[in-house]
Amino acid sequence: FCKSGGFRGVYSGLGTAALGSAPTAALFFCTYENTKRLLNSNGFFTIWQPIVHMTSAAFGEVVTCLIRVPVEVVKQRRQAGFHSSSKHIFRSILQLEGIAGLYRGYMTTVLREIPFSFIQFPLWEGMKSFWSDAQGRPVSPWQSSVCGAVSGGIAAAVTTPLDVAKTRIMLADPASIEAGGKLSLVLRSIYFAQGIKGLFAGIVPRVLWISIGGAIFLGVYDKALVTLNS
Repeated sequence: FCKSGGFRGVYSGLGTAALGSAPTAALFFCTYENTKRLLNSNGFFTIWQPIVHMTSAAFGEVVTCLIRVPVEVVKQRRQAGFHSSSKHIFRSILQLEGIAGLYRGYMTTVLREIPFSFIQFPLWEGMKSFWSDAQGRPVSPWQSSVCGAVSGGIAAAVTTPLDVAKTRIMLADPASIEAGGKLSLVLRSIYFAQGIKGLFAGIVPRVLWISIGGAIFLGVYDKALVTLNS
């Protein structure tokens, strides 16, 4: 642990991740809420709420990934020890690969995030609705946090293979097959080399941190909505 850089190594790339988290979260929920409001203004969709939530989340992810992917590329290369600073990595990518280098893995990330959101948000909204009906009043922020943790954990587990493939593509050598960004080829390569275990590499920490993140992220979001609406 110490030889790897101790806690400094563990938190490598934190600054880049923190810098990108606020605008991506704001952009996602702005798109999510406005799409949801637009679809619900049509009476046809009011009886198909899971479809509304899935569609709204999908649009949110497509837009958000315009910011998230460059941040992810820089963060993961920093964590992999490619350079000593995020600024150096950013400049190096632009010089050697151009703008396309910053968006390496964009489609793979979108194809990972959309299934994730397809699972997480209908589950989160559905669990809140069920809990609200059961107790006869709207859920509190802490209850929303519990729903966020459960829905996030389930979505994280199911989409782990997509996350593994996305990471391989973002960290791949520019001349390698993985750098081409074809999801099916990368998934097949992982499966033949490492089997199912390889596709679900890192599932436990992924589920844990996304469950915790879902609890905080969605709980705080619901609390903010309640505060703003009051």
